[in-house]
Amino acid sequence: MAFVFTDENFEQEALQGEGLKVIDFYADWCGPCKMMGPVVEELAESFKDQVKIGKLNVDNSPAAAAKYKVMTIPTIIFIKDGNVLETIVGIVSKAQLEEKINAYK
Repeated sequence: MAFVFTDENFEQEALQGEGLKVIDFYADWCGPCKMMGPVVEELAESFKDQVKIGKLNVDNSPAAAAKYKVMTIPTIIFIKDGNVLETIVGIVSKAQLEEKINAYK
């Protein structure tokens, strides 16, 4: 199951500590986000012991979305050791995300 990132836990869960974090910025009303949701869940399960993969609802946690200038959703941000490695906007395939995760982990 994908981790749930929020404004309250973002600093600790996404920025502190070592390792790769993959955050899907989404909203419940967003059609493309609904398409990406199952992909993110599958990746969270596949990489559960290696990478923290989760979702952040931009309506419920606007501060984190604003900090990372998320203007379009879905947006997926790759963070490692507190640094943003890459930002992907829009729908991407599971294979593309797997490739990025394997390259960054």
